[in-house]
Amino acid sequence: MAFDTDKNLRNQVMYSVFVRNYSVEGTFEGVRKDLGRIKDLGVDIIWLMPIHPLGEKARKGVLGSPYAIKNYREVNPEFGTMDDLKRLVDDIHSLGMKCIIDVVYNHTSPDSWLSQNHPEWFYHKEDGSFGNRVGDWTDIIDLDYSNLDLWDYQIDTLKMWAEIVDGFRCDVASLVPLEFWLRARSEVAKVRENCIWLSESIEHSFIRYIRSQGMTALSDSEIYQAFDIAYDYDTAGDFVDCLLGKITLSDYAKVLNLQESIYPDNYVKLRFLENHDRPRAHQLIASENALRVWTAFMYFQKGMPLIYNGQEVGAKHLPSLFDKDTISWQEQVNLTPLMQKLSAIRRDELFADSAYSVSAPCEGVLTAMHRRGDSRILGVFPVKSTGALVSIDMPDGTYTDLLSGDSVEVKFGMLSVTQNAVIIKV
Repeated sequence: MAFDTDKNLRNQVMYSVFVRNYSVEGTFEGVRKDLGRIKDLGVDIIWLMPIHPLGEKARKGVLGSPYAIKNYREVNPEFGTMDDLKRLVDDIHSLGMKCIIDVVYNHTSPDSWLSQNHPEWFYHKEDGSFGNRVGDWTDIIDLDYSNLDLWDYQIDTLKMWAEIVDGFRCDVASLVPLEFWLRARSEVAKVRENCIWLSESIEHSFIRYIRSQGMTALSDSEIYQAFDIAYDYDTAGDFVDCLLGKITLSDYAKVLNLQESIYPDNYVKLRFLENHDRPRAHQLIASENALRVWTAFMYFQKGMPLIYNGQEVGAKHLPSLFDKDTISWQEQVNLTPLMQKLSAIRRDELFADSAYSVSAPCEGVLTAMHRRGDSRILGVFPVKSTGALVSIDMPDGTYTDLLSGDSVEVKFGMLSVTQNAVIIKV
């Protein structure tokens, strides 16, 4: 496992930026001008989706997927220059935040610099042509990590970027050998101490499919040997199934509780309601009140919350990955005040180091607790209910709801909740 993963990462909030569609300009400068607003959300880490030049061959859409990269060591001229990027990162740092960038190491665009200069570093089909092993990824070709010279090039590239940024979000990291990531982490640490490593780990069904094709597919337990943070894709499908009524809240609570026993003690899950590959949260959850309650639950969970740009205004439209499709910042649901409160609440040290559990004590309500010794923080989340009497494991007494500031009473081990989330501490 990554023994040096800092549990305090669980106190922090990440914000994902798709530079092309973040602003009308679609540039680094368009993001830089808005950093104060992002900081005010309670954000600690900004993740920039791929910033590199994109391939033209087999391109999807007009502008192409940001994950079909042409050159790992340059910046996309549509976004600006290297100096523009450094200015953005410097300003992120000046506001007390960190910056990580996307690393797409499973594949490149078909016309990438590497494919032209080192074709021997790629997977080839039986006829000798380039290819990829995941059918719908038609705009990329796969790298072949049996070539150790490729390892040297990729790690040198990471070390180059580590001179500028604070870490990496690694795209489909599960498809790249674990030994590579272990060596990369060790080498990069010489350049950037406490580098942040986030893995886009993959769904159970995808792991089974990839392995059935004779390919590498790392489980989360393997990923945590090299990475600090892993996607919550092991339970994301259960979340959607819960929204659709295919499973119960109790079923969903069980899969969340399982994480506490199958992962290392210092595991950090990236908790999200949406990301650039998933439907918008407000599309999944039409009710404004339910959206607020699920947002509170996301922040309360053990791990690191992720905000995908536009989520804070309740955007329903998911920007295209392949074309200019600027986010509509016209407010649909103003989640900013809620996110600010939740960010402040999760600074409590109990969120960093606790025994965590989730339950569904009655219909329509989730409860969750962080516990260490005699200290407890309890969250009650009426995700499908407009009112309930909930049995909770807290001493009788009067508490202050950390979200609303109102007094709430626990009597005979029960708490009455309305339609709003409640968070209390003892």
